[in-house]
This record gives sequence, C-alpha cells and structure tokens, in this order.
Amino acid sequence: MSPIVLKLVSQRIALGLMLLLAASALIFAGTQILPGDVAQSILGQSATPEALENLRRDLGLNEPALTRYFNWLSDALRGDLGTALTNGKDIADSMSGRLQNTLFLAASAAAVSVPLAIFLGLLAVQFRNRWPDKLISAVTLATISVPEFILGYVIMYVVAVKLRWLPSVSILRPGMDFGDKLEAIAMPVIVLTFVVLAHMMRMTRAAILNVMESAYIETAELKGLSAFQTIFRHAMPNAISPIVNVVMLNMAYLVVGVVVVEVVFVYPGMGQYLVDHVAKRDVPVVQASGLVFASVYIVLNTLADIIAILANPRLRHPK
Repeated sequence: MSPIVLKLVSQRIALGLMLLLAASALIFAGTQILPGDVAQSILGQSATPEALENLRRDLGLNEPALTRYFNWLSDALRGDLGTALTNGKDIADSMSGRLQNTLFLAASAAAVSVPLAIFLGLLAVQFRNRWPDKLISAVTLATISVPEFILGYVIMYVVAVKLRWLPSVSILRPGMDFGDKLEAIAMPVIVLTFVVLAHMMRMTRAAILNVMESAYIETAELKGLSAFQTIFRHAMPNAISPIVNVVMLNMAYLVVGVVVVEVVFVYPGMGQYLVDHVAKRDVPVVQASGLVFASVYIVLNTLADIIAILANPRLRHPK
C-alpha cells in the first residue's frame, strides 16, 4: 500500500470516528429535549413528589447533562447499553436478536437488489436511448417515487390477501429453517428492493456511460469487440468506484432505513424495537438503538470510501 493510499485511508477512518462521536452527542441531546418526564412516565400521574425525586436520583437524572453523556458513552464503549426502563431487561441482550433479524433482512434484500441493479444498469447502457433503457428507467423511478408504506400495503394486499401466496406478516420464530425464514421475509425484501433499485441502477448506468466516453473504449470498439464485451471487460472495471459507493450507501440504508418496512410487516427487527420503545418513552433503548443505527451507517459509508480509494488505480500507482 502506497503512502498516499495509507494516508487517505487513515483520514477516512479518523473522520468516521469523529462522525460517530458527533452522532452520539446528537442522539443524547435529542433524547434529553424530548417533552415530558421520564420518571413521571414510569411511575404514572399518581406518583408522589418523593417517589419521583427518588427515581430521578436512581436514574441519574439529577446529574448534569454533560456528566450523564460521558457516563453513557463510556458504558456504551464497553458494550453496556444500559437497562430498559419499561421491563428492566438488559438492552444489549434484548437488541442482539433484533439486530440479527434486521441484518438478515438487509442482507437478503441486498443479495437481490445489488446484482439486479447492476444487471439492469448494464442492460440500460447496452440499449441506451432505446426502449429497453427508457422502460427500465421509467419503472424504477416510478417505484422509488412511491412511499415505502404505500408500496408495502399494496404488495401485501395483492400477494397476501388476493393471491394468498405469502403470509401478510413477517414473523420469525426460534427454530425456523432457512427456507421458512426466506418465505417470511419475501414481501419486505420485495419492498426494499424496489426502494433501492432505482438509485443503484441509475448510478451504474451513469458511471459506465461516463467511462464509455474514454479513448480506450473507442480503441476496444475498433478492435472488433462486441458492445457487451466492451462494457463488461473494459468499462465496468473502471466504473467500479462510484458503483461501490452507491451500493454501500444503499446497503447502509437497508439496515438503517427499514423502520417503516418492519412496522408495516410487523417484522421483529431493530426498527420495530425502536418504534415500540419510542411510544413508551424508554430513553435508554432509544439512545442505544440510535447509536447502533448511526454506527452501522457510518461504518458502511467509511468502508465505501476506503474501497473507492483502494479501487482507484491512480492512487495505487501514483507514478
């Protein structure tokens, strides 16, 4: 690895850590300005002032906000996300299974959407400005323009209610085999695929068309290579950097942006877990969930930047 690449990678990692620190501060500050009183919501309206004061002291709510932030952050760095106020359970233990479910859903959606988006992008380039290109662009743009919850309910109505091909809710139970899990998440995967497909497809198309303007592409065409060979063997490898960036960005969205889809299909993931505890004003759970979502998003975007740096031949061979 050249010194230039090593310097750029180190800068991206340092920037990612700084963003994560800033995100943790925003998450903590956001939960502190929520209306209402945590102690009051736990004990109810009939609680006595003495009981409220004792609970606030037990929860550390009487300490300065800056002290509470650094205590929370230091505990989180050690893997201690705290205890849920509503049920007294350890948040990390409760969250582990939910996070696995969300990652499973996101990975399944990525396994479908990423190859499909790249294939459609290549197909659109090969037939650019002709009816296949226009049809692909129109359909994908139409699907991304529809809100996720509407798309989810439409697919649920058609597939589950009318055709009865799949269950209307996506419930994962302990002991389910892999095939049953795939059947359970099929409809959320379809919705998420429609949501992220257009962005990745259009970026793939734009990146390859930009490379197709290069002189070495004309040389490849003059050698008698077919359009598909020219695109796949010469244009695609040199357009990989922006494609990787947009793929990683959408993978981050698949993990972080699944809240609406999980609620629509009653999927037992992080999004549903977060919504349930926001309604209960369980601040430690909201803080921990926000920190996990922010960490996943920042890590995936940092990884995308690093891959783009490593894939750039001008940086790998600066001379």
